Amino acid sequence: MAENQVDKGACRRRQRRLLEVMAQRQLDAVALSQAANVQWLTGAHYPWVLHSMAVITCDGAVTLAAPLKPAVDGAVDRVVHFEAQWHSTLRNEQPAAAAAALDRAFAKPLGRVGVESSTVNRHWEMLADGDHDDIEPDLYKLRRRKEPDELAMIQRAILATERMYERARQIIEPGVSELHVFNELQAAAVHALGEPHTRTGNDYQCGARGGPPRNERLAAAGELYILDLGPAFRGYFADNCRTIAVTDVSAEQRTAHDYIMRAFDHVEAAVKPGKNSQQLFHEVQAILDECPIGEFNHHLGHGIGLFPHEAPHLNPHWDDEFEVGDVFTAEPGLYAPQLQAGMRIENNYVVTETGVKRLTNFSMDLTQ
Repeated sequence: MAENQVDKGACRRRQRRLLEVMAQRQLDAVALSQAANVQWLTGAHYPWVLHSMAVITCDGAVTLAAPLKPAVDGAVDRVVHFEAQWHSTLRNEQPAAAAAALDRAFAKPLGRVGVESSTVNRHWEMLADGDHDDIEPDLYKLRRRKEPDELAMIQRAILATERMYERARQIIEPGVSELHVFNELQAAAVHALGEPHTRTGNDYQCGARGGPPRNERLAAAGELYILDLGPAFRGYFADNCRTIAVTDVSAEQRTAHDYIMRAFDHVEAAVKPGKNSQQLFHEVQAILDECPIGEFNHHLGHGIGLFPHEAPHLNPHWDDEFEVGDVFTAEPGLYAPQLQAGMRIENNYVVTETGVKRLTNFSMDLTQ
């Protein structure tokens, strides 16, 4: 597959996996309107201001309702176009226009249709003649197992975070403003990807657990700078975190960092197909609770892909098990005022037949 080219073979494999579910569910078709699901099925990725829809029928034929432009490649058998903008103005009723194009494409209702229950609307009801079923949970499960083309997209996004952290370590010093760091990191990501990223991360604050950059806030000596970065490349997310000391690392900060490294050692030894992610959360919680300073009081991690938080959930509120092909984050942290204000480090992994492979192979040290 050439760089940035849609892998149609991988798309067809995803379509066949969905067809197996459709046969089990006795569905005649599946109709998709959520951008992530349309891209997962067809490979077609559009800017967020443009809408698309897709239908796959039980014979394996895929029909895409797409804007007239830009031309986007995908593993589809038929494309029906609609006008997403009139005289360069974006239309707000794009979903209705896309659904109408699909209605015209099929001569009669499709029978029993699987739809995304959270976004089902009257247009899908017309296409299904009122007979539809919720396919959304099945799609979330199918999306967990990443095909090689999806993993390559995620790795491109991870490369962008690596370049962002390299730049952060060059410029973080007492007196640097959070907004300056934010701007420099966005430029580093765009340069690494060769195009604008489709999303960015959440946390760019110094001396705090996280949050957006503040224009007037300047980094101070002794503080820790938590950067939780999540750029997406053509819809596929990275999500990893590093904590960088503004100046020297205190003994308390070093102790907390040592316990976080113990947590990663446990994750990398324990995770394999069938491992319960809720159990893993509690195991890491116990490790971090032994640290003489700091508190761990958030999730341990989550899956990533076409959405920033997917299964498996490393969280006491879910009872998932790791599966081959899962791409997930692990983000242990410890927070206390004495730590200025704490630290979080996050790695990305893919689950293999025998364990995990770490995808974020760059420095986790606090020092620059």
